[in-house]
Amino acid sequence: MSQDRNYNKKQNEKDKEYDSRVLDIARITRVVAGGRRFRFRAVVVMGDGKGKIGIGLAKGADVALAVEKATHQAKKHLEVIKIKNGTISHLVAAKYSAAKIILMPAKHGRGIVAGGAVRAVCELAGIKDVVAKIISRSTNKLNNARATLVALRKLKA
Repeated sequence: MSQDRNYNKKQNEKDKEYDSRVLDIARITRVVAGGRRFRFRAVVVMGDGKGKIGIGLAKGADVALAVEKATHQAKKHLEVIKIKNGTISHLVAAKYSAAKIILMPAKHGRGIVAGGAVRAVCELAGIKDVVAKIISRSTNKLNNARATLVALRKLKA
């Protein structure tokens, strides 16, 4: 019995070491014979601020369920990226679907010069100084976040 309580305590401590942010919540529709059925889709980015980052996408009957499922997915898909002195080591460009982005290293103290989904991914990954530009006209937050993750995977030590 006491082992179970300690196990839950350890799980809660593990959960606290990761920070998460909800990027997007969308109401989606499925048309059935009786009419429309509404569900919710949530996109969550999770990171530890030390180089681990993950993106989760899930659907649920209500917003809370979708966010919970997406958080679980993000935790399952955590990846380690290479950070050098709070920034990235070199310029890197990436494309995911129609989203194209460029990430450039920045000097110490510059901060994260990026917008939207790219900023969220960089902050949660633990990158302190970076300049990013979304080249495409894509406003899709999920694809922009995934393009950022593709770019971060390309980094060399």
